[in-house]
Formats: sequence, C-alpha cells, structure tokens
Amino acid sequence: MEHFTPISALAGGALIGLAASMMLLFNGRIAGISGIYGGLLRPVAGDIGWRVAFVLGLLVGGGLLVLVAPELVAGSAHRSLVATAIAGVIVGFGTRMGNGCTSGHGVCGLTRFSRRSLVATLTFMTTGFLTASLITLLAGGSL
Repeated sequence: MEHFTPISALAGGALIGLAASMMLLFNGRIAGISGIYGGLLRPVAGDIGWRVAFVLGLLVGGGLLVLVAPELVAGSAHRSLVATAIAGVIVGFGTRMGNGCTSGHGVCGLTRFSRRSLVATLTFMTTGFLTASLITLLAGGSL
C-alpha cells in the first residue's frame, strides 16, 4: 500500500464513524451495507427509497473516486469482471452466514456493545489475517 499514512487512516476511520453516526442519528438505521442491499432484494413498500439512495451514493462515490484520483484504486483495477463477480457472490454468502458484514458488525455493532458483533468482527479479522498471511507465504513472500 503505497499511499498509506496514519493520518489518512485516521481521517478515513473518522469519516466512516461520522457517516454511521449520522445514519443512526438522523434516520434511526444501522449503516450495515449487506442489510441495506438485502432490503432491496426483498423490498417492503415505503422502505425502498432510502436504500436505493444509499446504494447509488456508494456507486457514484466510487465512480467519482476513480475519476478524481485513479491512482488510489489502480491496484484493484486489474481484476477481471468474472473474478470480481465470483468474489462478490462469496462475500454475499459470508455476510448472510454471519448475519451481517464488517460495516454492520465492526462499525455499528461494536459501538453498540453487541457481543454478537464482537464475535463476528474477531472472526472477520482473524480469518482475514490468516488468509492474507497464507496467500503471502504461498506467493513466495515472507511474513
């Protein structure tokens, strides 16, 4: 990660926390991406508009980032569409099995002192660390 700095990490974390807090404060809703997206797949009348706006905001924000600062996402752009789709499906199954995603459990659940979110976040982080370490070793790198 060529662009990592502690300041940018702190700023990004603060913005994520601020956005999640505003979502809860002004809308009374948890900013769990998988739950928001899942609600679009099984729509309930009167509950669709904000979900569409949220997902569109994610897509437009990502698109604007690519236009404004493409060097920040250049490393991730070398994946095929098929590989990206397969990865997305696998992540989708994982979030359903874990009753939520990292944003729902890690950002929103931990701040509400949810035990279930603590266990889920520890599982996510441990599995991610072990997977990254294994891939690094298999690719000939060192830890």
